Amino acid sequence: MAAAEHPVLRLLGERVAAASTPGRRADGARLALAIEGGGMRGAITGGMALAIDELGIAEAFDDVYGASAGALNAAWLLSGAAGTGIRTWSDPELRTASMGPGNLLRRRPIVDSSYLTEVVYEELAPMPFERILASEVGFHPLATDAASGEAVDLAPLIADRGTLKLALRATMALPLLSGRPIELGGRRFFDAGLAESIPFRTAIAQGVTHMLVLRSRRLGEQESADSGRSVRLVARYLSRHSIHVAEAFLGRADRLIRDDEDLSRWEADPAASPAVVSLRPPAGTPDISRLERSHDVVLAGLEAGRREASAVLGAVLP
Repeated sequence: MAAAEHPVLRLLGERVAAASTPGRRADGARLALAIEGGGMRGAITGGMALAIDELGIAEAFDDVYGASAGALNAAWLLSGAAGTGIRTWSDPELRTASMGPGNLLRRRPIVDSSYLTEVVYEELAPMPFERILASEVGFHPLATDAASGEAVDLAPLIADRGTLKLALRATMALPLLSGRPIELGGRRFFDAGLAESIPFRTAIAQGVTHMLVLRSRRLGEQESADSGRSVRLVARYLSRHSIHVAEAFLGRADRLIRDDEDLSRWEADPAASPAVVSLRPPAGTPDISRLERSHDVVLAGLEAGRREASAVLGAVLP
């Protein structure tokens, strides 16, 4: 099937042509955007989200789901300031200030989500939080419940600027690296990637009919099974909160394989319900580690994602 003939991309083009807006649709469909996490690989899906913003098609979606770094990109997209905010991925000064071993010398976590939301997103690269709260496109950041180990949509727990910032911290609360789990709504949360790195299963459970998935890994790229001393250390730490969240962490690699298999099956079947299609970084996109420090590598990933999304989505627009 040609890309433009896929039901998801066809619906997207039809909505843009009709100038359709959330809450006032005539097609009876529910179209979601799901953005994968992956630490600094979020620069790739950030580039894709930037392309969606530049094409002016964000309002063609009814809901945006994000996991970890993907949720940060979703927030910038819905804030209307993606052009400024998403480029913080490639700003070495901002990246070093919020992430790195040097934070330990300052008695801060290696990945300091509080610094990100309270300093970077408030002062250095202000995020228009009120626009996200007022957006008619639903914002669904995911996180992992520290007690059950299950993925949780944090949208019902977001009521104002403060809880929105806590939700952004919760979705990226890496065990040990980010300190303690984030408390929100009387519950504690870790990074979404422990339970749902690609936030499509929650979207399907909530009734979406069409879904575009922004992927941070190339076709065929897969994480290795968890092993080694550092993994055992994280698992022991998580088991203090619950055996369920430790099991979710240890099962990530196998779960990602199942995710790839299920997504591939849905994408290959034009009659599948829901209709699903993914955008992946193209061959030649550089490897980006979760805590990548190279400015050139991160920037190359962002631009690769941006070019891919611009080419694929631009081709189906009127």
